[in-house]
Amino acid sequence: MSEEKKALIKEILEWVGCIIIALVLAILVRYFIGAPTVVQNSSMYPTLIENQRLILNRTIKIGNQLPNRGDIVTFEAPSKTNVSAAEAKINGPIAVYDKKIDNIFSKFRYYVLEIGKISYIKRVIAFPGEHVKIENGKVYINGEELEEDYLQDGVVTDGRNFSDFIVPDGTLFLLGDNRAGSNDCRIFGCIPIEKLESKVWIRFWPLNLFGKVK
Repeated sequence: MSEEKKALIKEILEWVGCIIIALVLAILVRYFIGAPTVVQNSSMYPTLIENQRLILNRTIKIGNQLPNRGDIVTFEAPSKTNVSAAEAKINGPIAVYDKKIDNIFSKFRYYVLEIGKISYIKRVIAFPGEHVKIENGKVYINGEELEEDYLQDGVVTDGRNFSDFIVPDGTLFLLGDNRAGSNDCRIFGCIPIEKLESKVWIRFWPLNLFGKVK
C-alpha cells in the first residue's frame, strides 16, 4: 500500500473517530444535562402554550434528585393513561408502567435516544407521605390549602379518580395547570420518582417570553 493511501485511510479513521466522539458527547449532554423540546398540548395552559420552545434541565436524573413543590417537570408517560374509576380502585394511587423492553439495543433506543417514548409535562404538587385532598375545587396538602398563584382565576380542581389519599413512597403527585384539560395524576395515579426525566428550565421561543419558566 502506498504512503498516500495509508495517509488517506488514517485521515478517514481520524474523522470517523471525531464524529463518534461528538455523537457520544451529544447523547450524554442531552440525556444528563439539557435538551430542547416543544410544548405539544394545552395541559399546562396558561403557563405553557402549544408550540413554545423550552430547554429542559436533565441533571435531575443524576442521583434521583427531588424537584421542589411547584417545579414543572417532564416524565415518562404511564403505560395506561385513560384509567377508569374501577381500575384506579384496584391499582391504587400509583401509575402503572408495564412496558416490556427486552434487549439492550431496544433499551438504548427507548430510554437514551427516546425513540417511541412519550413524555408528559406537569407541575409538582405533593411528595411521598403527604396527604392530598381535593375538595370544593381546591387542593389541600396535609390539611392546608395549596396556594396556586400560577392558575388562572376561577380554575376549579376536581378529584376525578383520586381525591383523598396519601402519596405513596417513592412517588410524586403531579397536575397540569389547565385542570379541566389535563390528563394527570388525578386519573392515572402518582408517578414513580425514577420516571422523572427533567425540570423545565428556560423558554426560548417566542423571543418576547424568553426566560426562566416558573
